[in-house]
Amino acid sequence: MTAVQFDQRLLSMQDKLLYFALSLTANDDDARDLLQETTLKALTYREQFVNNTNFKAWVFTIMKNTFINNYRRDQKTRNTFDSTDDAIRVAYKRNYASETPENVYAVMEMNSKVEKLDDEFRIPFKLHTQGFKYKEIAEKMDLPIGTVKSRIFFTRKKLQEMLKDK
Repeated sequence: MTAVQFDQRLLSMQDKLLYFALSLTANDDDARDLLQETTLKALTYREQFVNNTNFKAWVFTIMKNTFINNYRRDQKTRNTFDSTDDAIRVAYKRNYASETPENVYAVMEMNSKVEKLDDEFRIPFKLHTQGFKYKEIAEKMDLPIGTVKSRIFFTRKKLQEMLKDK
């Protein structure tokens, strides 16, 4: 297939591709963006198309894969962490409709118990509640990742023990 034939076939499919993009995104602007990105990829990777294969399926597969990759990327960027100093209180607050005086006191008491822990347990635990990953904590503290995981685990156990009658 020549470059001109390729371009003509691709342009003749734009309406069908837009309809498919709309079915994937359910949003006109996102569908048009997806169509544009698909067309660009098809033109960019024209050499990879094998003659005597299904051109329509090839282009639709490009669109579907582009949509899936964009969706996954969006999901990853939405998973952000709250980096406030009082992350335990923020997390606790998200789970309950209102902040009662009892809840505020409980969180303050938990924070005071955390502050009483030895540095080797307190620091990794606080970093973990602030949203840092085990690997990041291990690098910051120059510790093996297994040590970080066990310290966080044991800190949780210690806090449960300290607060079990509350």
